[in-house]
Amino acid sequence: MYSKIMVPVDIAHPGGLTRALEVAADLARHYGAEVCYVAVSASAPGSLGHTPEEAASRVAHFAAAQGEAHGHAATSHLAISHDPAVDLDDTLVKAVADTGADLVVMASHVPGWADFIRGSHGGHVANHAKCSVMIVRGA
Repeated sequence: MYSKIMVPVDIAHPGGLTRALEVAADLARHYGAEVCYVAVSASAPGSLGHTPEEAASRVAHFAAAQGEAHGHAATSHLAISHDPAVDLDDTLVKAVADTGADLVVMASHVPGWADFIRGSHGGHVANHAKCSVMIVRGA
């Protein structure tokens, strides 16, 4: 049913990703799908690295480790954004098309009052992506 699962990741804060990573790995094994781990970064130095190449290397290493740990094919994609804090939602929607994903598995948090005012990243991706989106809440 699914052949390519996109998982947005913030490898600087992997603790909140655990459940989404496990769900994506389980679905990948079940369907024989590839998982593409997607990170968003600016081209300027940031938490992922000093250059886009360094950031892409870190994401590729993360993806390889996930694939090995969970027993599925894994790839990575670094999406460059002018300002990730502002453009994250649209950058992730574009990454769905860029990667050819047919399912997005995305970590989220339990909604708070602010989410009712400005919405959530997962909600935006679910509303605008051209594929199915599974939002996985943390513990």
